[in-house]
Amino acid sequence: MSTVLETEEHTALRTAVAALGRRYGRDYLTRVVTEGAHPDELWADAAKLGYLGVNLPEEYGGGGGGIAELSLVLEELGAAGCPLLMMVVSPAICGTVIARFGTDAQKRAWLPGLADGSRTMAFGITEPDAGSNSHRITTTARKDPGTGDWLLTGRKVFISGVDIADATLIVGRTEDARTGRLKPCLFIVDRDAPGFQRRAIPMELKAAEKQFELVLDDVRLPADALVGDEDAGLLQLFAGLNPERIMTAAFALGMGRYALARAVEYAKDRTVWKAPIGAHQAIAHPLAQVHVDLELAGLMTRKAALLYDGGDDVAAGEAANMAKLAAADACVKAVDQAVHTLGGNGLTAEFGLASLIVASRVARIAPVSREMILNYVSHQTLGLPKSY
Repeated sequence: MSTVLETEEHTALRTAVAALGRRYGRDYLTRVVTEGAHPDELWADAAKLGYLGVNLPEEYGGGGGGIAELSLVLEELGAAGCPLLMMVVSPAICGTVIARFGTDAQKRAWLPGLADGSRTMAFGITEPDAGSNSHRITTTARKDPGTGDWLLTGRKVFISGVDIADATLIVGRTEDARTGRLKPCLFIVDRDAPGFQRRAIPMELKAAEKQFELVLDDVRLPADALVGDEDAGLLQLFAGLNPERIMTAAFALGMGRYALARAVEYAKDRTVWKAPIGAHQAIAHPLAQVHVDLELAGLMTRKAALLYDGGDDVAAGEAANMAKLAAADACVKAVDQAVHTLGGNGLTAEFGLASLIVASRVARIAPVSREMILNYVSHQTLGLPKSY
């Protein structure tokens, strides 16, 4: 990825993280997934070097940077073939929300552990009947008038890494005393809280981070489990969702770069007639176009991160959505073209590209579909009427 428009610090960070990624690589991640384990060694080394908490405040053990720095870490690990998906959830979403809106006690309790990798947090928003429409979330929280505790009830699906996370940041809804309407709020739910159940969802996608369905049956939470202001739910929610989109873009960029690099390497060496297949425009031009698409998506991703870190939540929302869409599309094209370049070898375990066919689609689907992003751009940016 071009370093144009990046600071010397960002370039140095990319170089250092890339070196760590090369020590592990795709073979390491494949072995871990095959064993049904988690990439604990890579997570620990990334934490030790300060990469996992690079976006969190220095006073809590973080690097004092922002999503721009954290997204570079994920992208470079992805380009080396060993991305850490929990980086999207734990330091990016949950760490950002707690750092911006959490109480002093919540910051002290969670940020140091999120920064040094010793604690992780999952994020629960998606529900069976409320995928793209967060306004239909039915997980509700009501106060126990006798104790002041919260009672949380509902269901969530496709929640990543709940089995290894110490807690899950759950998006629920509470009733507005003035209007009677339900408003979104965020709650920290410990993994072993009574009434908090999880069930693994069987997935065709083979990844270290498993997906879960959650059931919350009158989960009793102390009053201080509520993150931030009860009346600022949407602001707090999107403070986490924008970094999620930026980090998903970084995830896709890394994967796309990895696939492209494997294809270019193969195209330089594979000779069928008198010259390497990469000398033929039918092979070279599609790979060149993939590189262009990844570069353009990378520029939008950096723009979104800089806007977010600069405090412009509105502009960052638009840019983050566009970055995620562009990077996801570029990633899918990169993987498809890489597999096509290798032909039959692209489907073998030896070259490790076939599994990316499924994995590359994740960024198109989650955390928001490309159709909903186009809806957002059409009515928020272009001012066109809504169709829903």
